[in-house]
Amino acid sequence: MLDDGLKAQLKTYLANVTKPVELVATLDNSPKSQELLALLTDVAAQSDKVSLRTDGQNARIPSFGIQRAGADISITFAGLPMGHEFTSLILALLQVGGHPPRISDELAGQIRALPGEYKFETYFSQSCQVCPEVVQALNLMAVINPRISHTAIDGALFQHEIEARKVLAVPSVFLNGAAFGQGRLGVEEIAAKLDSGAAARETAKLQNKGAFEVLIAGGGPAGAAAAIYAARKGIRTGVLAERFGGQVLDTMGIENFPSVPHTEGPRFAVDMETHVRDYGVDIMNLQRAVRVVPANAPGGLIGLELANGATLQTRSLILAPGARWRQMGVPGEQEYRNKGVAYCPHCDGPLFKGKRVAVIGGGNSGVEAAIDLAGITAHVTLIEFDKELRADAVLQRKLESLPNTTIIKYALSTEVHGDGSKVTGISYKDRATDEPRHIELEGIFVQIGLVPNTEWLRDSVKLSPRGEIEIDARGETSAPGVFAAGDATTVPYKQIVIAAGDGAKAALSAFDYLIRNSAAV
Repeated sequence: MLDDGLKAQLKTYLANVTKPVELVATLDNSPKSQELLALLTDVAAQSDKVSLRTDGQNARIPSFGIQRAGADISITFAGLPMGHEFTSLILALLQVGGHPPRISDELAGQIRALPGEYKFETYFSQSCQVCPEVVQALNLMAVINPRISHTAIDGALFQHEIEARKVLAVPSVFLNGAAFGQGRLGVEEIAAKLDSGAAARETAKLQNKGAFEVLIAGGGPAGAAAAIYAARKGIRTGVLAERFGGQVLDTMGIENFPSVPHTEGPRFAVDMETHVRDYGVDIMNLQRAVRVVPANAPGGLIGLELANGATLQTRSLILAPGARWRQMGVPGEQEYRNKGVAYCPHCDGPLFKGKRVAVIGGGNSGVEAAIDLAGITAHVTLIEFDKELRADAVLQRKLESLPNTTIIKYALSTEVHGDGSKVTGISYKDRATDEPRHIELEGIFVQIGLVPNTEWLRDSVKLSPRGEIEIDARGETSAPGVFAAGDATTVPYKQIVIAAGDGAKAALSAFDYLIRNSAAV
């Protein structure tokens, strides 16, 4: 099942297991069960502290639990944890086997103190790069708190459950049989949702922080680079982020960042955060800014109001809020989001196996999505607003060569239709004739670019007609002491390396501002 290179890597990782771990498999004679048996046999062979039994009694077949003798830990994988989930399997083995998890003592204590019983189930797809974060978070919580159990389920393999529970997006998390959440969820966020007093404690903690010299709003490549460059100047630096990593977390492969031949978005984000923390930067994650309060005079304190009611103070501010997927803005889109309307073909594509779907957008991302989906679904219809596709010619030729695809150009999507629980079709207008058209389908993947996260800044800094923060060559905005960097600005070419460079520039400009305005440095 595993090649020799992967076995060697696994053997190295499992050398960190200090306590006996038992894999308990529930199998039958199906091909998938035999694949799982081969995988678990290979895994167990790499460590004398890992053993395998095949007498499991789980209702889901194939599946296996990861147990430790003398410990009440309940972690189960239903299906094969391969693809992006192979890392989740390795981490689960290490943590059940006694290797300490990489979280703060404060967070671990919060998880242990959670009252009640929590039975979590997470539906994932092997191609989903967001799913491992959720699976790993819940596995870790199950290791720490015996009242928490977690089962990670391959939705493509247990299609009957997907349909019964109307799961049309992954990761989808259920708690004690009821829907708990969809999309990216980290340990801190899950713990906060379960802990009713967490929000009030966090608000008070933030409100009591002293003034920063540089405060960065945004935790993507621009924000991370700004934090590193500011902290290296020896000044008090803070980063506020809704989710550290930003858009990078949704990026499949990164192959154009100098000195890094290849990495994946989530790994890149972890490396960025580790680098920032190495400089002692105060990272305030899972926090949303809602308003900038300008300084009364140059060098004075700038306020940053948060959604939870707290206000942070800083002598200089760097805005790096990034961007998000652009939506169609048509009736039915919001109602059926995660119910057939999706924005990540890699994550959610496997849930539409054998079904009819549409891709909205004829740029590179749209055409690439259509090509990928054509290998999974029954039929893909690509709908493009303009008269011609904007994707690279080689991608267009590939799409046109596929037998189960249709390309519709010069069309305006007008409405998403559904039956109340899932998508059933999409309407569009033929822009050449103004005739309305309708397509019956089960899924819609929107790939029409990005929109800057700047709505909350309209009264604070000058924005372009497209909503981007206007900056000069030094990263300065229209507000004194406020700088900006990254995809939310007017800088062209939205690329990781450009965002990082501009983040560094903004930090150096902010430091220069502090010096020139007699700020305490």
